[in-house]
Amino acid sequence: MATQGLQAGESAASLKKESDSLKKKLEEERAKLSDIELSQVAEKIEVLAPLSIKTRRVLKGHGNKVLCMDWCKDKRRLVSSSQDGKVIVWDAFTLNKEHGVTLPCTWVLACAYAPSGCAVACGGLDNKCSVFPLSLDKNENLNTKKKSVAMHTNYVSGCTFTSSDMQGCDRKANVWDMRSGQNIQSFECHESDINCVKYYPSGDAFASASDDATCRFYDLRADREVAVYQKDSIIFGASTVDFSLSGRLLFAGYNDYTINAWDVLKGTRVSALFGHENRVSRVRVSPDGTALCSASWDNTLRVSRRFPAQRHFSLFICDFRILGWFHSQNHISFVGIIRLEDNDEILNNC
Repeated sequence: MATQGLQAGESAASLKKESDSLKKKLEEERAKLSDIELSQVAEKIEVLAPLSIKTRRVLKGHGNKVLCMDWCKDKRRLVSSSQDGKVIVWDAFTLNKEHGVTLPCTWVLACAYAPSGCAVACGGLDNKCSVFPLSLDKNENLNTKKKSVAMHTNYVSGCTFTSSDMQGCDRKANVWDMRSGQNIQSFECHESDINCVKYYPSGDAFASASDDATCRFYDLRADREVAVYQKDSIIFGASTVDFSLSGRLLFAGYNDYTINAWDVLKGTRVSALFGHENRVSRVRVSPDGTALCSASWDNTLRVSRRFPAQRHFSLFICDFRILGWFHSQNHISFVGIIRLEDNDEILNNC
């Protein structure tokens, strides 16, 4: 009816009312197919124990809020971007800065690592998506190799080398067919802006984070929302989400400076992680699933890792110094540089 123009006695208000009525009927038909909730299905599954995870590395070098980060597929390097206009490539093991580039504008809102590890992309208030090829020469000026691959009429809020993430201010999460360019599924469940979406490892579902202080889980096959992750005590918006390697945990960063780990199946919070002194802008699990990196407006990135439940002592001798640690039941006992003259005493106490 709407495609044929307004008929006699019709108005935009009446057409909107008809549209709302059709949407309501569609939701009612969907509800008829919703036989059981995900949390009810998961009642027989064993409850997850609280996470024993600690910050192992703090990467300092940005002069202002860290706005985005991404892991490299080699499981140890990452790239971060900041409000200070800098993009830094880090070695998360050694804390060394391997590459750095300063963009002509501040507020670099997005950055991504290429799957090959040979390039990084970034963008922000310059309305461009720029790609920087990386080389083994750490002293090379990356600005000389910069390539702008996209120009926008407004700022760039996200970029990636793989299937595109989407975020929007219309409270909708849309699934697009890259071949036809058509919107094939749309989910409107949040009550405020959606800040981040992340596909489930299997690709059959995805999660979203919103300013309404909730994270939601959608099953593409069921064509509906199947879980909501929220607590009455959480009143600040969620800015970012990422799944664990198995998909059982959902890590979400919030504007109250915390990171919450949710049980995807049961919908309950497993743990809350603290340490940042400002809002968390991005969380990403490393490709091998052993580490979690978080970027924050407190100008730092934090790498957290959980160790296996066993006790042993590891020594690495380098440059006449010994770097050692003791790790036991899910926690680390010592990290640092051991002087050679202290070595016998430490080994005797193991």
